[in-house]
Amino acid sequence: MNPQAPIGVFDSGLGGLSVLAEIRQVLPLEQLIYVADSAYVPYGDKSTEEIIERSIVISEFLLDQGVKALVVACNTATAAAIHVLRERWPNLICVGMEPAVKPAARVSKTGKVGVLATTGTLRSAKFAALLDQFSAQVEVHTQPCPGLVELIEAGELNGSLTRELLASYVEPLLQAQCDTLILGCTHYPFIKPLLRTLLPAQIMIIDTGAAVARRLQQQLTTHELLAKSNVQADQFYTSGNIEAMQQAMSALWPHKVLVTQLLR
Repeated sequence: MNPQAPIGVFDSGLGGLSVLAEIRQVLPLEQLIYVADSAYVPYGDKSTEEIIERSIVISEFLLDQGVKALVVACNTATAAAIHVLRERWPNLICVGMEPAVKPAARVSKTGKVGVLATTGTLRSAKFAALLDQFSAQVEVHTQPCPGLVELIEAGELNGSLTRELLASYVEPLLQAQCDTLILGCTHYPFIKPLLRTLLPAQIMIIDTGAAVARRLQQQLTTHELLAKSNVQADQFYTSGNIEAMQQAMSALWPHKVLVTQLLR
C-alpha cells in the first residue's frame, strides 16, 4: 500500500464533515476523499440490509480510487455495516464510530448519561452491547431524534424549528438528571452551539470525532502508512443533488469545495 494514497470517508450526508474536520486537524498531510450518500439520507430510518448495501457500494467506489484506509463517519452505518466491510476487506484499515459511553461514564458526576442519536443507531445490536458493557457504571438514557438530520442537511443549524425540535429531545434527558450528553450522530456537532444554549452550563457535551481521528492516526502509524507530503487536493462526492450539496458543503467546510456526482 502506498503511504501517499488517499483516505476514504463516507456518511449518509453532511454529518461526516464533522469527522473529516477532526481528521484534517490530526493528519494535515493526508489527501481525503469524502462521499455524502445524500440520495439516501438519513440512514437512521433505513433497514439494516439497505444500509449494508449502500456501505458496500460506496466502499467499492472509494477502493476504486485507491484509498489506503476507510472511515465510516456515520454511527448508524457503523452499527449496521462495519463488520461486513471488515469481513469483505480484511486487510483494509477500517475505522468506525462508536457513541462515547465510556468517556461519558468517566466524567459524569450524577451517574446519569444521555444519548442523542438516530433511531437506527439506538436499535442496533452493537449499541445495545455497548450499553450493557457500561450498565454497572452509569444509567444511560437514550433519546431518538427523528427529523434532526434532515434539518441539518437543509442547513437549518440555528432556526426556530431546529431549536424547538432539539429542545423537545433534550427535555426528557434533563428531567432524568443527566449531567453528560453524548452526540450519537455525526450530524449533531453542527448544532452543538445551539444545543449549548438549551443546557445548563455544567452539563458536558461529548462527541467522538476527535477519538476517531486519533484512532485512524494510530492505525496508519502502525502500518507505516502516514503520508509524507500532500500534493493532491481533497475530493468530495455526493449521490444526491450536486448543486445543493455544493452549497451546503461550502458553508460547512473551511476550504474550497468542488463536489462531483457519484453515479452509484
